[in-house]
Order: sequence, then C-alpha cells, then structure tokens
Amino acid sequence: MAAPAVTRAAPAPPRVRGFAPLAAPRARVLVLGSMPGVASLRQQQYYAHPRNAFWPIAAAVFGFDAGADYARRVAALTAAGVALWDVLQACQRAGSLDADIDMATAEPNDFDAFFRAHPAIVRVCFNGGKAAALFRRRVLPQLAPARSLQYLDLPSTSPAHAAMRWHDKLAAWRHALDAS
Repeated sequence: MAAPAVTRAAPAPPRVRGFAPLAAPRARVLVLGSMPGVASLRQQQYYAHPRNAFWPIAAAVFGFDAGADYARRVAALTAAGVALWDVLQACQRAGSLDADIDMATAEPNDFDAFFRAHPAIVRVCFNGGKAAALFRRRVLPQLAPARSLQYLDLPSTSPAHAAMRWHDKLAAWRHALDAS
C-alpha cells in the first residue's frame, strides 16, 4: 500500500513595503498607485519598469526629458506641483500584479497625516482602477473630514494595461495634470 501523499500549503507571498511619498510642500496634485511593482521595489524608484508609461506621459505633459536620471525626473514632477505615493504602505503580493495583492494583508498609508502636511493638495489622481478601489474602500471611509478633494480615475500606466493605446492614456493624463 502506497503512503498517503503529503500536501503542503503554498508558501505565503512575500511581504512588500512601499515608499515614502515624493511631495513638495506646495504640491497640488497627488498621483496614487496601489503598490510599487517588483522592478520599482528593486530599484527603489516609482514607476521603474522600463515599459511603464508614467514617466513618458509626465514628461510629455510637463516638458521634461523622460530619459533623464530619476532625481531630475522627480525634481521636474515636484516642481510642477505633482506628488507621488501609493495607497498601500505594505501588503503580501507575489509578483507585480495588483490582482495578486493579498487583501487581508493590505495596510493603507496614513493619508490624514499626508493631507495635513500638504494642505495645497486639491486633486487626487488614481493610476489605475485598483488604486482607486483600494483608496475608496480602505482609506476614504476613515479619512478625517477636511477640505473637498477632487478624485480622478485614470488609466493605469502599467505595461499590464495594454488594452488602451499610449496616446489615449496620454490624453487622459494630460487632461488631469494640465488642469492642476
């Protein structure tokens, strides 16, 4: 008689932690992703995947060199009044896809403190549907009532969101960021 097969539980996905916000004191627009992907975490840079359209789109809107080093791109973006952050500060996730975030482990960032420290923020732009859904589900109900903020859902700049053409993404993002 054969020994019974031993089943082992799959290992838990790795715990990942996001970055501090990139924000000048007078930032007027906050761009929120969900959680940095593997390439971004590895390089410790927002939107580091070479096929992510965020930096080329921001460069097209604000007139800086998308190929400049990271510090120059960040400086150009913050000088334009745009801040970057993510909805989550930590979670368990295998890989880079938002769909792989273990929602039971999702920990939102402290937005009350962020908005107190950045009172000029008037618009929050969500980089993709998952960031918008996470914010509305995990942050907005607990957010201290303060000033009125405009929330805009934008198409994801991720290479995983290939259903929309780059020029269409650019048009949506330009409309949101130009109005800042």
